[in-house]
Amino acid sequence: MGEFELIQRFFTRAQRPAARGVALGIGDDCALLQPTPGMQMAVSCDMLVAGRHFFADTSPRALGHKALAVNLSDLAACGAHPLGFTLALALPEANAAWLEPFSQGLLALADAHGCELVGGDTTQGPLNICITVFGEVPPGQALLRSGAHAGDDIYVSGSLGDARLALEALQGKLVLPDAVLAQARQRLEQPTPRVGLGLALRGIASACADISDGLLGDLGHILERSGVGATLQTALAIHLIAACAHPAWSSALFGTENGSTQRLQCVLAGGDDYELVFTAPVNQRAAVQAASFSSSTPVTRIGQIDGHAGLRLVDGDGASVANTFASFDHFASAVGH
Repeated sequence: MGEFELIQRFFTRAQRPAARGVALGIGDDCALLQPTPGMQMAVSCDMLVAGRHFFADTSPRALGHKALAVNLSDLAACGAHPLGFTLALALPEANAAWLEPFSQGLLALADAHGCELVGGDTTQGPLNICITVFGEVPPGQALLRSGAHAGDDIYVSGSLGDARLALEALQGKLVLPDAVLAQARQRLEQPTPRVGLGLALRGIASACADISDGLLGDLGHILERSGVGATLQTALAIHLIAACAHPAWSSALFGTENGSTQRLQCVLAGGDDYELVFTAPVNQRAAVQAASFSSSTPVTRIGQIDGHAGLRLVDGDGASVANTFASFDHFASAVGH
């Protein structure tokens, strides 16, 4: 199968109604995007590399989903509405049995968010998936990392740490019950981009970032760009692992002091969560809950922005907790992010 046959067979769609913001899609040297008049473009790019970001036995359908999901998560963190995306794909071989489910997973998520595949490139080489996504947002309404102020609440969406649990199990570092591993692996391989919540938070959140490399690391980006510090309550954050609520969960794993530390490591620095961490003024608490309800996305308040430098962790009694948790670093860490 040649390059153009590959593109035509798996990535060229049948004649479709014009997608929002797309004047011309696949078929020419360039796509033509037409954002809504008066809107700003939001652009982000993410790469998934075999052996670095995913295991060799990852389902191709799940991989197609995740490749786009991690990019849509960036648009969500900006409060941008998806328009389209490009796909640059390096493949060891043109294997139809792999390409078909990969393209199905990719395009199913694209259709769910009205985000059109508008172009890209394919070549032979080690498996590498690079997507650039385009969205739009009204001027002055983009959610940025730089708007947090002292006194703001800190929130996270959804659950954290499940992807890290799956990674630890798949690397043979711990044993999970089958039902728990299945739930955690779903979070690792098919994350849910919080696009609806990001849109609902426009005009409410003061700052926002997506959690790709770990809560502490990505919250740290907000603190640095905003020039503020924060106090985070570990007693609230530690309950954010959804898999721990499963009846098949082994209480022995987190039943010790060491287990509690391991649980915090997953929640605070696990990575691959693709949830949102955001800040909002205290007087916006009702609006945050309304945004949570309208987007069908749970949110949890876990701390507060303050004036001191850096990030302080405290337990339920307000006592300091040592911050020994390291977030993901692409040039120092193993597969899984």
